[in-house]
Parts: sequence; C-alpha cells; structure tokens
Amino acid sequence: MSQQTPLPFNALTGTDVRVRIVDVGASPEGNEPQYLQMLRSGNADILGFEPDPEALAALESRKGPYETYLPHAVGDGRRHTLHLCAMPEMSSLLRPNPPFLNLFHGFPQWGEVVGTREVDTVRLDDIPAAAGADMLKLDIQGAELMALRNAVGCLRDAVIVQAEVEFLPLYVDQPLFSDVELFLREQGFVFHRFFPQVSRTFQPVIVNNNVYSGLGQLVWADAVFVKDFTRLDRLSDRQLLALSSILHDCYRSLDLVYLLLRELDRRQGRTVADAYLAAVQSAPLPQFNTRQ
Repeated sequence: MSQQTPLPFNALTGTDVRVRIVDVGASPEGNEPQYLQMLRSGNADILGFEPDPEALAALESRKGPYETYLPHAVGDGRRHTLHLCAMPEMSSLLRPNPPFLNLFHGFPQWGEVVGTREVDTVRLDDIPAAAGADMLKLDIQGAELMALRNAVGCLRDAVIVQAEVEFLPLYVDQPLFSDVELFLREQGFVFHRFFPQVSRTFQPVIVNNNVYSGLGQLVWADAVFVKDFTRLDRLSDRQLLALSSILHDCYRSLDLVYLLLRELDRRQGRTVADAYLAAVQSAPLPQFNTRQ
C-alpha cells in the first residue's frame, strides 16, 4: 500500500450520503474533532452543545453553514452543581476525586475546585433537533453515562457513539468504561476501538520531563461504539451508508466499511464493496496523533 490518505467516502464511492452528528461538550479547546473533514467537505451537519459562555462564543465566532450550537448542559434534565476547576476542561457535574488525582502529575492543581454554580441540564431525548442523529459524540468529564441514559431515543437512530471514558475514577462516583460499555451493549452497540487512548505516569516518575507523558497506566480514552455488525439486518440502507461514511472519514476503519458495503451490495445487487476495497488498498491507514 502507498502512503496516500484515502479520498473522502462520498468521492471514493460516488455516493452523496450526508450525516448528522450531535457533539455534546463541543468545546473548541484540544484536538480537532474527527468529523472535521466531513464538515469541511459539506458532508455533515453538526449540532453542538456547549454551556461554557466563552467556549460557546468561540464556536459561534468561527462556525460554518453546517454548524449549530446550543448553550445547554446535557444530562438528565435536572439541576446540578457544576464544579469549576482550575483547568476549565476538568470542570464537571461530578466532584473531582483527590485520592486518584493526587497519584499523577498536574492533576491535583488542574482538578482544584475554584468555584461552583448551579446549572439546569437537558435530556438529549427532549431536544427535537437531536432526533435522528447518525452519531453521538460526548466529552463531558464523567457525565457521559448520565447523558446516554437520557438519550435512549437518540440511540435507537444513531449508528455510532464516541464517548470519552475513564479507567480510573477521576471524579467521585464516576461511571467507568465498563459501565458505559455495558449500557451501550444493552442499546444494541458493540465496542469498536479506542481513538485515542491516554496514559500517565505515577508521581514522582516523569518521562522526558513531560507531565503529559505516560507509561503503562491507561487513564482515559475516547471509545468508539457501533451498532452491532452481526445484526446488519436491523440497519436500513441509509444507516449502512451513514455508518460506512463516518467509519471511513473519521476513523479509517476500512475493513469494517467493506463489511457494511458488502451487505448493502447484497441487498441492492451492486458491486460497490469490491470497488471500494480495490481503491483503498492503494491508500493505507494514516498515523493519527494520540492526544496528550
């Protein structure tokens, strides 16, 4: 295989599928979202939720024609205490958990609670604009499972979920990866991959004088879940295309895309899957950067 990046899914397959993505916690800080290529090519509509006024203003100032942002905190529809941390990205509806934070470089300072405020949350299932989304992306500092439990209607339509998950309780009473995976499995999803995964070093060990460097201990990751690929009969033709498009453009999961397209060809009497495989065999997976 060559070192070229595969073309966008629609250009590669001659399709025009357009996907709808709900991004919960759409802060502009950190890495660019995986769906950025789809957004720039006009193949995705984004509905983002960002309750932080400054982050929301930044999103609004640079948004394009296919982006809509709402100022809501997503949760269970109830009023909660938001714990404001010294590092804003660690602010959460859950209280930081010092016994675990104190084990790693930086976290005791970043997770220091410098204030609190009461916030009203909304349920995704109560937001009409979120209905029918193909993908749910969540990054809300430990409240992901709360949001998902109140998005069962959205999950019936969605074909892929990307959620930040932790392997250690950085927040008090925080659901961990296993809790999120079990719930989504009950909703008809299977775990696909971590994208990316983040480790840290226990204090006082430090690697290359970099507090963000990790060794063996996984702390968190973005976990990607897809609708059960052993039950493709439950997906419509459009859902197969939407899932294929997202997996190709966002995650380069070319082998799973081929499996989905084979099912679509079986239904429609076409040969898109073989043409797709021939095209991508000359363009390997790029090396994605892992988030620090």
